[in-house]
Amino acid sequence: QLQASGGGLVQTGGSLRLSCAASGRTLSTLGWVRQAPEKEREFVAAISWRGGSTYYADSVKGRFTISRDNAKNMAYLQMNSLKPEDTAVYYCAALRSSSFEPYYWGQGTQVTVSS
Repeated sequence: QLQASGGGLVQTGGSLRLSCAASGRTLSTLGWVRQAPEKEREFVAAISWRGGSTYYADSVKGRFTISRDNAKNMAYLQMNSLKPEDTAVYYCAALRSSSFEPYYWGQGTQVTVSS
């Protein structure tokens, strides 16, 4: 299971930290995808199963940081300098390592950035 939490309402420029409880998925490339109303799902960030490699969408590079703690079966997304266009439902997902296409995800968490 993948359970995301930590979303909320924040002002532009603020920060949030999303958490993902990843039971049974510690050997997978984990990541975050998001979907805004009336928009397609969008890749945000990914981290290899050992945590040695991270990948980011250009739109969040330099502002978001993905990490994981396999001992705790947790993954995190630290989001800084948030913008209104970051508003979306964020899903923690298991990703195909070659394409970052999500093949399993759980319930998302809403992030709303007010201007």
